[in-house]
Parts: sequence; C-alpha cells; structure tokens
Amino acid sequence: MSTQEHPPRRLGMRAWVLIGVIGVLVVVIAATIVMTWLRPDAEPIAARATASSPLSTPTPTPTPTPTGFPANAGVYDAAALPEANVFAVLPQLPVDPTPQAPFAGYTARATTDIVPVWADPLGEPVASLRREYRYGGTTVAVIEKQDDWVRVLLTGRQSTPSTGDPAQLTGWLRTADVELALTDTTVEVSLSARTIDIIRAGVVERIATDFGWGTDQTPTPIGRTFIHLSEVTSFDYTRGFPVVYLSLQSPTLDGFGGQDVAITAFHYHDEHSGSISNGCLRLDEAAITTLAGLPEGTGVTIRP
Repeated sequence: MSTQEHPPRRLGMRAWVLIGVIGVLVVVIAATIVMTWLRPDAEPIAARATASSPLSTPTPTPTPTPTGFPANAGVYDAAALPEANVFAVLPQLPVDPTPQAPFAGYTARATTDIVPVWADPLGEPVASLRREYRYGGTTVAVIEKQDDWVRVLLTGRQSTPSTGDPAQLTGWLRTADVELALTDTTVEVSLSARTIDIIRAGVVERIATDFGWGTDQTPTPIGRTFIHLSEVTSFDYTRGFPVVYLSLQSPTLDGFGGQDVAITAFHYHDEHSGSISNGCLRLDEAAITTLAGLPEGTGVTIRP
C-alpha cells in the first residue's frame, strides 16, 4: 500500500448548486437585517402595535400617602413642660378611650433626655417624657402607630379618684423622638376566671389559676396598662421577691402608704387567694418570679 494520502474527491454538480443557494439566502437575510436597523423609523418588533392589538399604557404607581396626623418638625422646650411620671396628676392628658383594645406590638422610649408629649397632635405639646427616671415609666407601651406619631400609655393620672377620672393615662409622641421596639409579648389577667396568662407570639403560658385581687372598697383597676418598673423592695410581705409595678392606679384610693400615689402591682404575699387586697394582684413565688422577668413596657390587660 502506498504511504501517500488518497486525493480528495471532487464535489459533484448538485453539491455546488446547494452551496450556492445557501450563500444567496445568507446574503439576503443579512441585507434585510441591515436595512431594518438603518430605517430611521424602525422600532423593535416587540414595541410595535397594530390596530387590532394596541399596547396598553402602564398604570403609574401612586406615591404612598402618609397615614394619620401630619408630621410636626417643631422645636420645643420639653424641660419646661410638666413631666409624665408615676407621681404626676396631668388633667391636660386624656385617659385610654378603649381600655380593652389590643396593643400595637411596640414599645417606645425617648431618644434624648426628655421629649414632648401631646394630648392632640394637631395642637401644642402639654407634657414631657424622660428617657431615664428613678421610678420607671420611661419605656412605654404603644396602643396606636402612625407614620409620624404613636399613641402610648403613660404613668401618672389625669385626676385622683376623689376629684375625677383616675383611669390609665395616654399621650402622643412623635416617632422621630422615640426608639420603637417590636414586642410580641403581653399579659392577660381575668379576674372572673382567676387566670393570668403570658402570651408570646400567640402562644399562651398560664402562670396562675388562683391569686389575690382587690376588695369591693379597693377594687383592682380594669383595662390595659403596662409594666413600668420591676424591683425588689423592703416590704416585709413580699419576702424578698420583686414587685412588678403597673402604670394603672387605684380607682378608689387617692394615695396609699403615706404616698400621693396608689399604684397597682403584681407582688408576692403569703395570702394570695381571693378578694383580699387593696387593689394589687397577689401571687405565689413562681408566678411573681416569671412576671419579674418581663421587660419594662410589656403590655398588661386586666379584664373583669
């Protein structure tokens, strides 16, 4: 056998004809594309519309409208206003209009040393709230949230029981003045069912099925409130367990224990069953220990 390669076979006439046809088609297609690009009024095929199927006009996206009261960027001397704290009587602030309504799922705390509080966001501020205060009440529960404002529960009273309505105090804060924190925890007290539940993210933990509550003369106040301070006190009857103070005060007592306040609280007592207290909720060791672990600002609702 020869070591030389075989010479290539010659293409037949049909093959040459086929190659010629393909070449012509390529040239025609390329010329069509180029002419389409060069037309000054040419548009992408996807953008063309026919009389039978016109393109729809995109619907413009509306600009979101702020919810609630308009923003207020005014500068105020909050330190010159009366302070909302546990000892205060502030007739210029309203009481909670819907005391059995749910909380908004936030707590609020001033971002500076002291911030203004409004009774009506369309008016002028009438009180102030501190960031720090010895007797708590500075991390507050939010009951309504808007874009520029939050309505919160506050310590203090609109009036003492002997002169007016001592129910839970409320006020409005600018969202620009506060730190908002999400919370999924509340406490539910039912006086009729004799139960106390902690509800976390919808999960119910029952911590008491018996406790002490107020007498007919000194009833436990009803409505929503919040934990404003937890601390160990020198009271003998608490046996060294913390007292968990609430922002809601007595509906019948102007003061208690020589003080001008009548604070409602969860606390331990050896006698912790039945209608026996001055309005506080008396608990056993396990229940008060659990409640004392909740953060300030936690919402509490006391139901009949």
